[in-house]
Amino acid sequence: MSSVGWNPKKLREGPNVAGQLTKYAKKSFHTDVLRDNMDQSGVLLWVKAEPFIVGALQVPPPSKFSLHYLRKISTYVRTRATEGAYPRLYWSTWRHIACGKLQLAKDLAWLYFEIFDSLAVKTPEERLEWSELLSNCMSEDEVEKQRNQLSVDTLQFLLFLYIQQLNKVSLRTSLIGEEWPSPRNRSQSPDLAEKSSCHNKNWNDYSHQAFVYDHLSDLLELLLDPEQLTASFHSTHSSLVSREAVVALSFLIEGTVSGARKIYPLHELALWQPLHAESGFSRLSKTFSFYKLEAWLRTCLTGNPFGTSACLKSGKKLAWAHQVEGTTKRAKIACNTHVAPRMHRMVVMSQVYKQTLAKSSDTLVGAHVKIHRCNESFIYLLSPLRSVTIEKCRNSTFVLGPVQTALHLHSCDNIKVIAACHRLSISSTAGCVFHILTPTRPLILSGNQTVTLAPFHTHYPMLEDHMARTGLATVPNYWDNPMIVCRESSDTSVFRLLPPCEFYVFIIPFEMEGDTTEIPGGLPYAYQKALRQREQKIQIWQKTVKEARLTKDQRKQFQVLVENKFYEWLINTGHRQQLDSLVPPAAGSKQAAG
Repeated sequence: MSSVGWNPKKLREGPNVAGQLTKYAKKSFHTDVLRDNMDQSGVLLWVKAEPFIVGALQVPPPSKFSLHYLRKISTYVRTRATEGAYPRLYWSTWRHIACGKLQLAKDLAWLYFEIFDSLAVKTPEERLEWSELLSNCMSEDEVEKQRNQLSVDTLQFLLFLYIQQLNKVSLRTSLIGEEWPSPRNRSQSPDLAEKSSCHNKNWNDYSHQAFVYDHLSDLLELLLDPEQLTASFHSTHSSLVSREAVVALSFLIEGTVSGARKIYPLHELALWQPLHAESGFSRLSKTFSFYKLEAWLRTCLTGNPFGTSACLKSGKKLAWAHQVEGTTKRAKIACNTHVAPRMHRMVVMSQVYKQTLAKSSDTLVGAHVKIHRCNESFIYLLSPLRSVTIEKCRNSTFVLGPVQTALHLHSCDNIKVIAACHRLSISSTAGCVFHILTPTRPLILSGNQTVTLAPFHTHYPMLEDHMARTGLATVPNYWDNPMIVCRESSDTSVFRLLPPCEFYVFIIPFEMEGDTTEIPGGLPYAYQKALRQREQKIQIWQKTVKEARLTKDQRKQFQVLVENKFYEWLINTGHRQQLDSLVPPAAGSKQAAG
């Protein structure tokens, strides 16, 4: 095997796998030479983060998503290949399976189908075209007709349904203290840099790797053709795995090889001729040996070099926040965007306290963003984002650029979020307000109290350009039609729509270049009417003051009185802190560009 200074063992154990990948990617080589000189020792596989960060709904899955039922579905779809079930599964067929056989509600069946479809690689133009088709529908029947045109990869969809078990509450682990089925569970460690703090399994790459490793046999068996299984749906020593099944497994696993310039999907690595002996591929039968393939996967699986752990441990530290006097905790912001390829970019932010942080940066573009334990702050991330998770934050306002996939909040109190996003989901929140523009129904998961939903009410100059880049349109907009997804109840009193009399527009206090000068899509009539009525009251007040014909001294006294009342209002509402935090910090602690 030709070597360019590559040490696979060292790479597996080293703290900066992504950095080493970048370093070795700069070595010149020819792909044909690589194919002729590769052996198993130069292969690294890892579990992809995005299917778990974005795809695993953060709620215990329906009981009918158990392996027993998924195996039955796997067999059933193959017998309905001519009826829109295999190799592509159409919405109408999945609706029949989910509602007719699994006894799921139609809305829940669509939810999982649509979440998986949102993970598919599509251009922004394709996403905008789909939004336009839906916005032109005049009835539910017309919407259903459009949905019937959608299809997903059948085998990958089965894997997607299986990984929903990631958030299944285990009674055994609850009893021994690893988890407890409480909607307000708290991580023991306050420091995001420690492994134990990654309590959110969707962001914990250790959980991703352990899940796939522990369930690898089940995942492979789920992809087997029915004739390769016993009557009890289990594999045998002679079971064969199709190429299509390994292609489907690339939904979860990817990797690289010695000296490679890029990341490869699993099936490309498994099908490379020098690896056939290890991966178990037979050129004669065009299939893989089940037991050889499983053994090869277990041997090569390692930690994700672009996951949360690697980002925290060896990612680039960003000096975006300054240290606040009188606090012991220092803000931590890390990213891997200097080494990670597209779809793997990540920014993790923790412990920003009592300050305003505002960024529009290439570092954020297309990144998965996690915001953790930020309190009493105003955070503006005005770039197109891939996904955002806000966890364990208090008394803060978050203004976000368009979020292409999922915006999720967990265990937050008294938070205001302003964003256009493909999907909003919330769990274990209290007293939070969401000004949202979204083409899907907001998901209210378990443990929430006093959720307020309101229309999107701000803009910044690049907003419409950023929305176009993420494929987000202004219609349809389901901000006011949430879906309650929790077993504890379907009580609609958990949320309210913001009364128009409490509504104000939000002004982003920063200058930027761009063409957007108004709120995309405008405001609902009731809220626009409330603003007009308030403006009329202001005009009447100004007219009354003008007609009072105050003397010069009276005007001064009146001015002082108004300013004092305004100052009291700023303090009582907390807006004083927001204004004060807009003042740039001292020269020695300015936020860094990046």
